[in-house]
Amino acid sequence: MHDFGYIEKGKQASLSDVRLWHRILLHSRGFRRSIAIAVVLSLGVTGATLALPYLLKSGIDSYITAPDLAEAARISGLVTTALHFGLLVVIGFALTFIQVVLLEWVGQSVMHRIRQDLFAHILDLDLAFLNGQPTGRLVTRLTNDVQNMHEMFTSVLVTLFNDILRLAGILVVLLLINFRLGLVMSLFIPIALLLTVVFARLAREKFRAIRSQLSRLNSYTQEAVSGIVIIQLFGRQRRAAERFAGLSAEYLARTLSQIRLFGAFMPLTELLSSMAIALILWYGGAQVIDRTLTIGEMVAFLAYMRLFFQPLRELSQKYSIVQSALASAERIFATLDTKAAFTDPPNPRQLTAPAGRLSFNDLSFSYEPDQPVLVDFTLRIKPGEIIAVVGATGSGKSTLINLLLRFYEPQRGTIKIDDVDIAELRARQLRRIVGVILQDVFILKDTLLANIVMDTGCSREHVEAVLEQTGMTRFVAKLPAGLDTMLGEGGRDLSTGEKQLLSFARVLCRDPAILVLDEATASIDSETESILEEAIARSFEGRTSIIIAHRLSTVRRADRIVVMENGRIIEQGSPEILFAADGHYSRLLRLDLLDGRIPSITTSPQGEQHHGEISRRPSGSRRPPPKTQD
Repeated sequence: MHDFGYIEKGKQASLSDVRLWHRILLHSRGFRRSIAIAVVLSLGVTGATLALPYLLKSGIDSYITAPDLAEAARISGLVTTALHFGLLVVIGFALTFIQVVLLEWVGQSVMHRIRQDLFAHILDLDLAFLNGQPTGRLVTRLTNDVQNMHEMFTSVLVTLFNDILRLAGILVVLLLINFRLGLVMSLFIPIALLLTVVFARLAREKFRAIRSQLSRLNSYTQEAVSGIVIIQLFGRQRRAAERFAGLSAEYLARTLSQIRLFGAFMPLTELLSSMAIALILWYGGAQVIDRTLTIGEMVAFLAYMRLFFQPLRELSQKYSIVQSALASAERIFATLDTKAAFTDPPNPRQLTAPAGRLSFNDLSFSYEPDQPVLVDFTLRIKPGEIIAVVGATGSGKSTLINLLLRFYEPQRGTIKIDDVDIAELRARQLRRIVGVILQDVFILKDTLLANIVMDTGCSREHVEAVLEQTGMTRFVAKLPAGLDTMLGEGGRDLSTGEKQLLSFARVLCRDPAILVLDEATASIDSETESILEEAIARSFEGRTSIIIAHRLSTVRRADRIVVMENGRIIEQGSPEILFAADGHYSRLLRLDLLDGRIPSITTSPQGEQHHGEISRRPSGSRRPPPKTQD
């Protein structure tokens, strides 16, 4: 079972991690004034909230239970108290509204900054890191983890400050109203805090268990839906449904476990609150009878205790949010702290008009320790020479291109263009000098023109000339808006052959000194391949070219063929010489490893050699050796 990068592992972040809190606050340093305003608003909201029970006390003691006042004065006083009460409610609402909007703006802005910094950093990381990361994990960093931090900024930090301020304010007011009863009520504080901390820790474990199981459920759902054809083809619907039912049942069990925990905590909190109210009624009622406590003060005590337990009920949930956000922050900062394996040199060299002389000097490279892909590889290519690199899968052909483009760094050896080490060039300049046409073509969701131009800044006239060269003119003419036609996401509006044509046009717009075809025509149909014949021939003119392909329509153009096996060169020479030598290259052809289109070398009566093609024979038939006429 694959986790697709969604199941996060590792230690849980600590609330006492000062370094982590410092980094979080650093990202909000541009919003200190707004945060300060939010804190001041918190004081106003807390003050308005705490004043409401006190107004109740004032209304009861000063007017309702004041027989010495005339009825009209009592009613007038109650009206004034009610108006003050309503005004405080409106003020509290307005301050809360401004605070929420301000905090949301700060939170969204900070998260936008973090998201942009994180995405830009990921774009600059090397392939060695990116290939080791499941796509789902990186997407989670940019979405779920950032959202978790946003919730902490907006829903927890300042509201938590509000709650702590409210609890402290309530305790102070209770002690001011009646010191003895206030001390009795303060006994509930450690009990309530202990209950909240225990629940928060238990709830965190339940939450993590639910999230982990949900990840498994999601990953299996994605796996099953993406492979629905195989499931139906081999009749595995029942087995897949049973597997899904098992995962879903486990998710249900873990969710119910969390619900039971919440179901126990909420009544316990209510029980503690009820006990506090009962104590107020018993102890405070006795003081009312002894006339050492007024009825208004006892009502205020009851109201304050209700306010006291309200944030405690929410504290456990906020604790889980903070814990989750800190874990997300730790993962985000770990990604931001990841350094690329190589960077641009501080004093880069410049190649203004590269001739295309290329040399690979004693290269050794491995993706994994003790699993070498290239071993002491040396190859020198003259300017304008066409080289074809062939070999079985895993022989190291594509790795050469990855090293040439500095997607990876060799463990030993150098690569030079015009006697300049590519490590001394900026990556941007290097990738303009070397143009690569891949088998898999990525299409932007943009116009055809934008997909061709990319970052070159080519004019429309230049693009049209390149289209003429690649044979895409007829294709463009059929589109509703020509070059301005929007292409679908991922290029779904284009056929495989049309994608390859676009890829050729895209690279030729850059006019590279070195052209690389990495199995670029392997998925092209015969009709599209014939269209590309002239484009390929023209693209090779005046350029150093490296061909990694199974199609002999391109390999046969090579001046020299390099045969690789286990990261080493085992043969090299012209196609005719290698075929006549009956060595490894010749055996590769006979085994149909070059897509079944095999060149035959025949000698005419005049003694001239011709390089032709033999089509694939039916399975089971033996291919005769090439005939030679004397």
